[in-house]
Amino acid sequence: MKKYITIGLALTAGLTAVALQTSPAQAQSMTSGKLKACFIYVGPTGDIGWTYAHDQARLAAVKALPWLDTKYVESVPEGQALPAIDRLVADKCQVIFTTSFGYMDDTLAAAKKYPNVIFAHAAGYKRNANMATYMADFYQVFYLNGLVAGALTKSGKVGFVGTYPIPELKRHLSAFALGVLAANPKAEVDVKWLNSWFDPAKTREASEALLSEGSDVLTSSEDSATGVQTAAAKKVPTFSHYNSMYKFSPDYVVSGHIVHWDKIYIDFLTKVHNGTYTTKNLVNVDYWWLLNKGAVEMGADNGVAINPKYVAQLKAAKMTVAGKSVSVYDRLMQLTADMKSAKPTFDPYAGPIKDRKGVLRVPAGKTMSIADLNNMAWVAPGVKGDVADEPKK
Repeated sequence: MKKYITIGLALTAGLTAVALQTSPAQAQSMTSGKLKACFIYVGPTGDIGWTYAHDQARLAAVKALPWLDTKYVESVPEGQALPAIDRLVADKCQVIFTTSFGYMDDTLAAAKKYPNVIFAHAAGYKRNANMATYMADFYQVFYLNGLVAGALTKSGKVGFVGTYPIPELKRHLSAFALGVLAANPKAEVDVKWLNSWFDPAKTREASEALLSEGSDVLTSSEDSATGVQTAAAKKVPTFSHYNSMYKFSPDYVVSGHIVHWDKIYIDFLTKVHNGTYTTKNLVNVDYWWLLNKGAVEMGADNGVAINPKYVAQLKAAKMTVAGKSVSVYDRLMQLTADMKSAKPTFDPYAGPIKDRKGVLRVPAGKTMSIADLNNMAWVAPGVKGDVADEPKK
């Protein structure tokens, strides 16, 4: 009997030791055989843009990770994520991804409310012991797309359909404008805001207004293919947004910005599964993945940086770099290769850069930090149109 008691105590001690070294997510995964990760989406999964990209990444993660189980909730308004999180926690979700900037405060509140659940918030900057942040950011790609737009415009006006004038959109709009001006110093970027992430009707209206006001190149950050389709109807060059939109306009989608959220999701969930990430050590975990991590891509289509129909035109277009005339196409290829490298030497936000009011924002020899980019309020020269919360000095 003593022998069996001793064995029982040893087993109990061993299990206790394992429990002490194992996160709640790991412990439940060990019991059920599956790690349950849940996603909260701001739009419908069929929007073709932001939410569709996240959901395709979720499916890619399920395919890559046999121990993963997932669930999602779509079309949750920003500022109303907490009830959805409560339901997912009740449904035994061990990891919860909240995939829109406006979920930030609700996610932080939930992380404090549920200390044994792992949270990760997209596009934000607030973290907790059990709450990480992540972003596959496009500012480099928007600069490259800006070079294309600047080379192609004949009117000198490029249209930009914006969603909300938050820091993310301001850095994308400004990077785009800096690219446009680098290729065509006399051009401008006209912006119109929707104050919505997904609204095809408003996007069509804003796109048509920009085109009627003289824009002969158009890009949109709204989560549908409406901007591309509206531009195509007027035979105007345009850009894919978040996913390939080439099929909607094979003659007029020149390039674009394509995301690969699965690169982040697979890495993050693998580290949760193997115990690297726990509910105690996420306060400094911030994914900021760019071209050199493969999280984003410049392209009209997957693997197609420039629509072949426009290559000759971009090779013929010239711009000045360090006092020398080079083709826009060659500059695109050079910068893309550089920013894809392990240690890029070029950054769109390397100083000196003044904002459109003439205020120096990035001194010579400096580059904007991730924190600076996440809190960006000013906009670059060349941008025309109202921008909310733009500092006066």
